[in-house]
Amino acid sequence: MGSSPELGARERTLDELRRRMAAVPGRGAAAAARTPREQPLRREMLPVPAPLAELLPEGGLPKGAVVAYSGAHSLLTGLLAAVTGAGGHAAVVGLPRLGLLAAAEMGAQLSRLAVIPDPGPDPAEVAAVLLDGLDLVVLGLDGFAVPPARCRVLTARARNRGATLIAAGGTWTDPALRLDSRVTGYRGLGAGRGRLRSVCLDVRVSAKAGPPRHGRMDLCAHAGRTEWQTRETVTGATECTALHEAVS
Repeated sequence: MGSSPELGARERTLDELRRRMAAVPGRGAAAAARTPREQPLRREMLPVPAPLAELLPEGGLPKGAVVAYSGAHSLLTGLLAAVTGAGGHAAVVGLPRLGLLAAAEMGAQLSRLAVIPDPGPDPAEVAAVLLDGLDLVVLGLDGFAVPPARCRVLTARARNRGATLIAAGGTWTDPALRLDSRVTGYRGLGAGRGRLRSVCLDVRVSAKAGPPRHGRMDLCAHAGRTEWQTRETVTGATECTALHEAVS
């Protein structure tokens, strides 16, 4: 009997999420109305920061797929900014430390972003509800390993709803893509500067087919906005790494 109030609160939370999803413009119905039934459906992509697009096999995150993610929150924030900035709807579940200010500086439309910092004991269930009405759901697993059977259920739901699920910081069985990022350094720190001008990331993309792809990119502050740039010069990479070692 002691668990009944908790179960009731959980059901009320899920019901509220379902009502909110019903109020989101019907992206799936609109897309179906624009596509003649006799034409084959093309694989649709969600937009991503330009340097990451160069590494992805199809230039974006495939809709209806699950992506396993590990590493720096900066790239997750960039993905949310790219999707909402292009008119899509997204949600973040179980990542209370993800910075909304940083997302806004990257161009995110916060009115199109739902944040559930504390989803309760079953964040995967909350994410499953959100997949019904959104383009992108980022699920923070906090080191949790999702059972393979649950992975299959959520993967099927994402595919059926045409939504993309990013499972971050845990273990996910058989994702369509794996993204790994790590901070390798900073620019703008040191004597005479004192301000952080950019963060340097190394990114690894692994798909089910083909070899992994590696790339380096910088997250740079410019005129009140934060922009993604491909790190093309060896000099820049060397400076970044040296600064990282200096502040580690």
